[in-house]
Amino acid sequence: MFKKVLVANRAEIAVRVLRACGERGISTVAVYSEADRSALHVRYADEAYLIGPAPSRESYLRIDKIIDVARKAGVDAIHPGYGFLSENAEFAAACADAGITFIGPSADAIEKMGDKITARETVAKRNVPLVPGSAKGLHNEELAAVAEQIGFPLMIKASAGGGGKGMRAVYKAEEFQSSLDAARREAASAFGNDEVYLEKLITNARHIEIQVLADRHGNTIHLGERECSIQRRHQKLIEEAPSPAVNAELREEMGSVAVAAAESVNYVNAGTIEFLYDANEHKYYFLEMNTRLQVEHPVTEMVTGVDIVKEQIAIADGRRLRYRQQDVAAKGWSIECRITTEDPHSNFMPSTGTVTYLKEPTGPGVRVESALYRGFESSLYYDPMVAKLIVLGDNRAEAILRMRRALSEYRIGGIKTSIPFHQEIMDSTEFIWGTFDTSFVSRRTVGKRTNHTPEFARVAAVAAALIAEEEGRQAVHIGGNQRSENDSTWKRSGRMRAQGGLW
Repeated sequence: MFKKVLVANRAEIAVRVLRACGERGISTVAVYSEADRSALHVRYADEAYLIGPAPSRESYLRIDKIIDVARKAGVDAIHPGYGFLSENAEFAAACADAGITFIGPSADAIEKMGDKITARETVAKRNVPLVPGSAKGLHNEELAAVAEQIGFPLMIKASAGGGGKGMRAVYKAEEFQSSLDAARREAASAFGNDEVYLEKLITNARHIEIQVLADRHGNTIHLGERECSIQRRHQKLIEEAPSPAVNAELREEMGSVAVAAAESVNYVNAGTIEFLYDANEHKYYFLEMNTRLQVEHPVTEMVTGVDIVKEQIAIADGRRLRYRQQDVAAKGWSIECRITTEDPHSNFMPSTGTVTYLKEPTGPGVRVESALYRGFESSLYYDPMVAKLIVLGDNRAEAILRMRRALSEYRIGGIKTSIPFHQEIMDSTEFIWGTFDTSFVSRRTVGKRTNHTPEFARVAAVAAALIAEEEGRQAVHIGGNQRSENDSTWKRSGRMRAQGGLW
């Protein structure tokens, strides 16, 4: 069993992993930059080591410094969190070379799934459905020819990319060359690799992802789906589990495909298979695999009761999965809002400054994962996400009401945050009905939040109660023994819409 683990990350995810280690009786080591001397994760760890100046490239992205600290501290394993080096095959290999366990997949799996073109070619061998796209290693002239074959609109994507960088939507042929050049420049700057590929743009699509877990003994399971369509510039803002667009039959099918995709690279540890779902055509397509823990993992934990971070640690320690597919069932509905230091009323401009006041929401079904504290300094060095607010309700209506209540209680003084944006989304009719897609945020104007009357809250609460009564508070099984379609949550929810309920 691991005795000491180093967390090669910062902010709320570092705190999350440190807590999981503490609950398993594992000593912890934190690393920090000069800008993070007083950060929360530094205070939580048993030991903490300075690794460099504030810029990531001089601290959190320095493989040599992190391995050096790991050796000095005598750790058994390193957890990378997400972002930074979490999907860096070189880092995983460096850990192995140093005799330190990397809490994640093998360097080979990271490399294969990290390159988006290679990932497409790999999963295609397992009959995973793909969005029509281009092959690997094509030059500009060849890409232009493929673009004409695919047709417009299409997407240009960085092969080594993620997070929306090196990505361009092209709607007309005359825009293709300039968009291609811009995508290559951005990809080279962000990833040191300017290779790009093309995919047909699925308009009005939903972003659905499947969480998978796999051990070293040949066992792979999935934990159901997450709905991640509320995005701005390809960055997720709100996630939920399960998805209002997925029924029991589709969940089982997509889950099986996700498991096959993971097994195609002999995947071990926690990972996520991302899909685009065309609700009009009722078709889904493989998008990519994230070979790490996801920001939105808490919503899956809330509905399944599976502690994904603890499972990561156990798997890396050589243990078998504690769950079989038929053991996994989702109960209730969970929603997560990413709290960022951005001003939604000023086109999401970054907000810097010091947190002068902090009051986090509490109560039944409310979970906060945060890097914030009074005196926290918001800077431009790192990602603006500083906290995640997660709620669990008996059903989607109750989860929305609980999130509205929790957001109204959240108080952060001294800096601007994205909380007003999330409040507007929770009040949106389109979101409440669950009819949104990935273009939802781009079609909205922030600043038009409706101040609902107490009558609205009362009617919504009654609707939530009626839905809960009809559902009988039963679990939605993720693997095996699903209820029949005639007894599905989704069909009953549809009847509630027809009867004029909240949904």
